[in-house]
Amino acid sequence: MKKLLLCLFFLSQSVYAEIEIYQFKTPELELRYQNLTEELRCLVCQNQNIADSHAELAQDLRRKVYEKLNAGESNAQIIDYMTERYGDFVLYRPPFNVKTLILWLAPVLTILLGCIGFWSLLKRHKDKEPELSASEREKLNALLQIKMSNKK
Repeated sequence: MKKLLLCLFFLSQSVYAEIEIYQFKTPELELRYQNLTEELRCLVCQNQNIADSHAELAQDLRRKVYEKLNAGESNAQIIDYMTERYGDFVLYRPPFNVKTLILWLAPVLTILLGCIGFWSLLKRHKDKEPELSASEREKLNALLQIKMSNKK
């Protein structure tokens, strides 16, 4: 019984999870907030935006976006602040520059290398087809002629 109560106690702690509720002056500010939090990557989770992440850093970033929006900053200013502080990795769509060149070219290079590898594999397989001797060719031709005459 004590173990059951202990388990229920630890499982019930998720009920106390904090839900952030921000009040916006206008619906436009709320829409900008939603768009910005969906564009910024959670640096802890790395595969989620800060709108969906439950990490403490994501909560801090959402609060910072809220504060900057209420201070009257533009989307570009907020994104510049975040990239200056956390680098281009904080953006889901990083800019095309020297630092992010490999990030943009990696998918294309991977597909290209895969196609080259597949082509060379096919070529190698084709080159390995055995050569028939003259007697084997004659036997094969005879078999083909017999098959053709049976079909008629």
